[in-house]
Amino acid sequence: MKIAQISPLIESVPPRLYGGTERIVSYLTEELVRMGHEVTLFASGDSATSAELVGCAPMALRLDPHVKEQVPFYMVMLDRVRQLADEFDILHFHTEFFHYPLFHHMADRTLTTLHGRQDIAELKSLYAVFPEMPLVSISDAQRRPVSSSHFVGTVHHGLPRGLLKPTLNPTGDYVAFLGRISPEKRVDRAIRIASAAGIPLKIAAKVDSADREYFERDIKPMFDLPGVEFIGEINERQKASFLGNARALLFPIDWPEPFGLVMIESMACGTPILAFRNGSVPEVIDDGMSGYIVDTEEEAIDVLKQTVMLDRRNVRRRFEERFSASRMAAGYVALYEKMLGQHVVPSRDYAVNGIASSRRYTQRMN
Repeated sequence: MKIAQISPLIESVPPRLYGGTERIVSYLTEELVRMGHEVTLFASGDSATSAELVGCAPMALRLDPHVKEQVPFYMVMLDRVRQLADEFDILHFHTEFFHYPLFHHMADRTLTTLHGRQDIAELKSLYAVFPEMPLVSISDAQRRPVSSSHFVGTVHHGLPRGLLKPTLNPTGDYVAFLGRISPEKRVDRAIRIASAAGIPLKIAAKVDSADREYFERDIKPMFDLPGVEFIGEINERQKASFLGNARALLFPIDWPEPFGLVMIESMACGTPILAFRNGSVPEVIDDGMSGYIVDTEEEAIDVLKQTVMLDRRNVRRRFEERFSASRMAAGYVALYEKMLGQHVVPSRDYAVNGIASSRRYTQRMN
């Protein structure tokens, strides 16, 4: 198949630091190329990929000090995708809903993966205006607020099997918090849980400008508690050691998490997870095998010592069985084929309703 992957421009693909959506776009793109598909990636110009890259901004917008307004870059990117649309069998968007007005007339060749929260009232109205646009959720929980919308499937995120190696004998005497400091991520819970359990906590987290006041007022003073260490934002290379040597990952969220990439990153390292029962958590964690799911801080404190004793081989095994990049890519390819109405491979020119097309595919013979 000839597939276009259209990424956000906030971070490069893959991102240098924090950036869950762009990281997933990278893993999916590389796996599709490995499977033999012809893939074109629309992303920032500093992205690195084995697919054909169409640069739509000189560099990741978050890292470009000259960029004051991001929307114009998205408008230019979508126009480039529109101009080249006939070259592809599938246009796979990861840009939420910006493309709907331009591409709804060819909805049967588009797929939109929703990466964000959906419990926002205006979204239900938006999807009602564009009911023909096929949507993919990254967890079943994510789609509940807009369940009547045009979902064609759920595809859980996945990581390359060799990206993060399991650490079966961790050397760190700490539990970890990894991600972003914001009210809904509840690092304050993580600090209280670890402190009450008497286990040191290391926090590797990004602080966005929008959360700076919250960080300074509510979180930073808690760093004075014994055993609490704030590391700051870390990159992909540092992540393997940080997660792998932790005795457990604390994921004490207080919002409808659409997926939670850090959970499967932790599982890939063999590190069990203690998480609160919100959003996708029950879909990702096998309770009692790859971690424990709790409802209160008191329960978390009681269960933390059981969590760190879970068999790390089983944690890694569940990652390999459920959350590899190859499994994710296979899920998307199945949706592409379903939308096109047949199994496809790159081949000679074909005709639809007697009209020749420049796109290439043919029936796969099984």
